[in-house]
Amino acid sequence: MLRILYAGSPEASAVTLKLLLEKSAENAFEVAGVLTNPPSAKGRHKTLIPTPVASIAEENNIPVFCPEHLDAAAREDIKKINADILVVFAYGHIFGPKFMAEFKFGGINLHPSALPKYRGCTPVNAAILNGDSETAFTIQTISQKMDEGDILLQKKISLTGRENSISLLDSAAKEGAEMFCNLLSEISAKNLLPDGKKQEGQASYTGIITKEDAKLDWNKSASEIDCAVRAYYGDPSAWTLEKGLPLKIIEGKSLFEEEAASLGADISAKAGMVCLFAKSTGILVKCGSGFYAITKLQRQGKNPMDYKSFMNGARDFVGTELSL
Repeated sequence: MLRILYAGSPEASAVTLKLLLEKSAENAFEVAGVLTNPPSAKGRHKTLIPTPVASIAEENNIPVFCPEHLDAAAREDIKKINADILVVFAYGHIFGPKFMAEFKFGGINLHPSALPKYRGCTPVNAAILNGDSETAFTIQTISQKMDEGDILLQKKISLTGRENSISLLDSAAKEGAEMFCNLLSEISAKNLLPDGKKQEGQASYTGIITKEDAKLDWNKSASEIDCAVRAYYGDPSAWTLEKGLPLKIIEGKSLFEEEAASLGADISAKAGMVCLFAKSTGILVKCGSGFYAITKLQRQGKNPMDYKSFMNGARDFVGTELSL
């Protein structure tokens, strides 16, 4: 039985872990331990909250390791579970050569992009933001340089243009679990890590997303605004300024000027102007080209609201100029 140490932290990684646990017996591997980030202090009372991955592990009586650093002490603790391979999805730390030497078959990592495109920590957001028509989920070997390992499996994924960052990451978590199972089953049967393929093509990189990155520029086209809203969905969430106060734009869709004009919108309005409340469509905002129809939004200190409920309490919103 192949013994794995699973490394990850956020909700999407917990989804993958849960699916691996469900399918472990039939695929001849077992999760011997979990490596995750330390609990984080949340709320007024600074209560320590374990990561979603830690919670799944604890529910299944799996040993959890959450060191601040992967130092000699951490290596000694992890050595006790005798793991054969390290399996990683969204752990967020670099593994040094001494740590990797503890595993007979090294390590494998799920990265939700068509490597070498979008190396780094936000590949899902980048694919949506750039309006890509397809992406990929890739399992690579772990290397000492960020996302430069050999490709073991890669599955191309067509994008509909309606995905958001959370839904696409959830797809990666589920598809990635299936890919992990297939690969781990092969490793267990052959007692060998299969040969990978060197990455080919031009590499590109993604970085940490800041709140300022998610501020909308209404001079851009409606399709670009739509991509931004979907790319920044959840955290930090796309936003703009309404009379100097932050306003989150959570959901919506782009419209051509002809569509907006047929609803009664003024196509000569300046970018950022809230032009129309169309009950059938949304709150129409003029963009550099086209219109963006907001269908869900959130004022500071308020709960998210659908556009009809929002307009019930904001009858003077039409005519507001959203800041760029």
